[in-house]
Formats: sequence, structure tokens, C-alpha cells
Amino acid sequence: MKQHKLSITLVLITVCIFTVWAWSYAMNTTATASLPWEIYNNGLYLSGLLSIALMSITMMLAIRPAWLETPFNGLDKVYRLHKWTGILAVVFAAFHWLIEMGDDVIKSLFGRDGRLPKEDFSGFIEMMRDAAEDVGEWTVYLIFAMLLLTLWKRFPYNIWRYVHRAMPILYLLLVFHAVFLAPLVWWQQPVGLLMALLLVGGSIASMVSLKGKIGQSRKVQGTICSISPQSISARSKIEPTNDIIEVECQLENKWKGHRAGQFVFVTFDRIEGAHPFTIASLDRGNGLVTFQIKALGDYTKRLDHKLSMGQSVTVEGPYGRFNFKPKKPNAVQVWIAGGIGVTPFLAKLEELQDTAMQASSEQANTKTQMHYSTSDSASDPFVKRLQDACLSLPEIQLHVHDSQEGEKLTAEQLLTQVSKKAALEVWFCGPTGWAKVLEHELREKSSGSLVFHKEAFELR
Repeated sequence: MKQHKLSITLVLITVCIFTVWAWSYAMNTTATASLPWEIYNNGLYLSGLLSIALMSITMMLAIRPAWLETPFNGLDKVYRLHKWTGILAVVFAAFHWLIEMGDDVIKSLFGRDGRLPKEDFSGFIEMMRDAAEDVGEWTVYLIFAMLLLTLWKRFPYNIWRYVHRAMPILYLLLVFHAVFLAPLVWWQQPVGLLMALLLVGGSIASMVSLKGKIGQSRKVQGTICSISPQSISARSKIEPTNDIIEVECQLENKWKGHRAGQFVFVTFDRIEGAHPFTIASLDRGNGLVTFQIKALGDYTKRLDHKLSMGQSVTVEGPYGRFNFKPKKPNAVQVWIAGGIGVTPFLAKLEELQDTAMQASSEQANTKTQMHYSTSDSASDPFVKRLQDACLSLPEIQLHVHDSQEGEKLTAEQLLTQVSKKAALEVWFCGPTGWAKVLEHELREKSSGSLVFHKEAFELR
């Protein structure tokens, strides 16, 4: 899902919710308030509906529904939608809160005249409504705080993960708020049916999350059978550093295999939880999977000291649609890897080596340009692996770019190797910022069609 497709999806979801609300509003035959109070009431209820509806969708997307991978072109795109529906839900919750706080302003400007009388409840229902109002207000404050921590990238992930696990509880509190404070007439209208479906779906998803059952049907147990530190020494350093480790795991027979370019959620330590890693090896049907793990964050920097031979591991997946399948038969394939982003390409090259005859037929009409950017080609262990693999694959033209030598891959450089009018299919795995710049420049400078594949997987 491209950025514009994400925006369109969010707009369509919002418009659908608004349309159902408008349909129900048109069906309402009860007395109306004066214009200021009519605007106030409908603004309050509509913002609340949009917030809880989007939050329900966010909760359902959070349980990793694998069947959505096909329409959304990968779980990474599903998670990106999850992130933005969550942000939008909090934005509408903020509007809902601000409108509620504006009650006194409306009174001071226009008085109480023209305001509809409150729905008459008594006893247990009235007590529940008062509780729901208080619960909703304090829950919204907590959700505001959670959003700030989510957007603050410097906040440690291992702490944020535990904070984020409270979200299903907060959501269920907001369900309580919505059920008791939604207008009674809604439950006899289409908007009530929509709310009921979303609240039930979101509540079920919350219970799945709280029970730790997310992705349960796709989880496989295994053990670590090999750990190999990869030493990389930049020219500016005196001592090499083991900032990449190769971890090979033997999975149980339940493992159904994977395709090159797919990723899994790996749990080495139950306290640390699951982390996504791309599988860097070919599926040979024997349950062996290999991961190349670079010390990038607070978790992976400590990982080499926490792993041991024979250690139990849980793998969930596989997921992803980074599959290298050409969209157009005559398009020029360009593979671009930056640093540890080389892992899906290692699996694909191994697959092509293993099926050389199939590879030659797939690549019969065009050469594949592969570009690998590294900070130090002399000591990078992946450079030799790529060179050895490409020696037996004449259809793959490898280009290594060493940043220490000032060799930076640009769109202009890419287009010197192919016609600017040629149809391009780029498969990119590397830093997000570089991907945005490269795609933007290619779209500006190339006059042919361009398909730019990149994963957008971020857990926060």
C-alpha cells in the first residue's frame, strides 16, 4: 500500500462512518435543538463515534489478521494502517473532549434555551452513565499520553511495549463509555448496528491480545542450533565489532515453510517479547531458518549476550509480500539493499542458485541490477557472499557501493544503466529516509513507469 493508497483508505473508512451517521441523522424524527446546541450535540456524538469506530478498527488490525495481507499487499502495510487509524482515533477523541469541555462556552454565549432535555434515566442505568462519563474522561487522558510515548521515538522500546499492552484494557473502558453514553435512538438505527459490529469486533480482538493469543495459529516452537558472530571493522576503527550475528534455528514439523523476502516474529525471551526479523535463508523443507541480526536498537545490541545453543525459540509467521514477482514482463528489475536490508536478497539469491533453470527462464528478457550499499566493503561479510552468489547467476549484475569511498547510490546513477523510458520495478530494503529520497528522485527523473516496492514495517 503506497502512501497515497493509505490516505485514500483512511478517507474511505472515515467517509463510510460519517455516511452511516448521516443516514441515521436523516432518519431522526425527534425534536431538534436550536442551531448552536444542534451543532454542539452532533459534533460531540459524531467525534465520539469516529473515535471509537477507528479505535475498534485499530484493535482488530493489531491481532495480525493474515487474510488481509493479500488486499493490503503485506502485513507491514496492515500495521501502517493500524498505526494511522490509531492516531486518527486519538485525534477525534481530542475533538470529542474539547467539544465536551466547550459546554460552558455555549451556555455563556447562547444560554440554555434551545437545548434538548437530557434523556431521562434513573437507578442503575443513571449510575452506570455517570461512571461511564468519568471512565471515558480519564481513559482519554491515558490514551493521549500513550500516543505521545508512541510518537517519541527516543522512548525505549522495551518499556513502551509494556505500556502499549495496556491498550486493550483502555479500549474496553472506552467501549463501556460508548455503550452507556451513545444516544438511545442510535440502537434502533444503522449507526447502532455499525457501532455494535465494531465494538464486538474490537472487544474480541482486545481479549485475544490480553490472553496473548495473537498469531497463535501461526506460532511454531524451535531451538537455536547455530550462532555465528560476524565481525565488521570500519576503517576508522581499531578493533572489529561483532555488530551482526547469524542465528540458525531448527523449527518443529508444524512449520509450513516460507518464501524469499518474508519475515517472522521471533521470541527469544518471553519477557522481551516478539521482534520482527526477515528470514535470510532459502526454505529447503527441513525447518531450518536463518536470521542475520544487526545491533541497531537497545534490544538487538544486547542480543548476542543473551542467546545460547539449544535455547528455545518461538517463531510466528511467515508474513510479508516482498516476493520479487515482476508486475510487467518487460520491466527492468532493480534490487537495492542498504546494510542489514540485504537479508531478503540473500534468501532470494540462494533460491535462484538452487533453481538455476527456473531463474534463467524468469530472467530471460532482462538483467536484474542489484545494488548493495555498505559502510565498509573491505570488512563487510555480506559483500563476498553476494559476489559468490552472483558469480553463478549471470542474470544478476551486482554493484557494491562503499560509503567510505564516497560511493553513494543515486537515482541519476541508476538511470545511467537503463533507459529513462524503460519500465522499472525497484525492490528496496534499507533505511526509510533513503527510500523516500530515492523513490522521489526516480519518479522525477524517469519518464517510464515505476513500481517501487519497499516494506513499511514499524512496530511504533
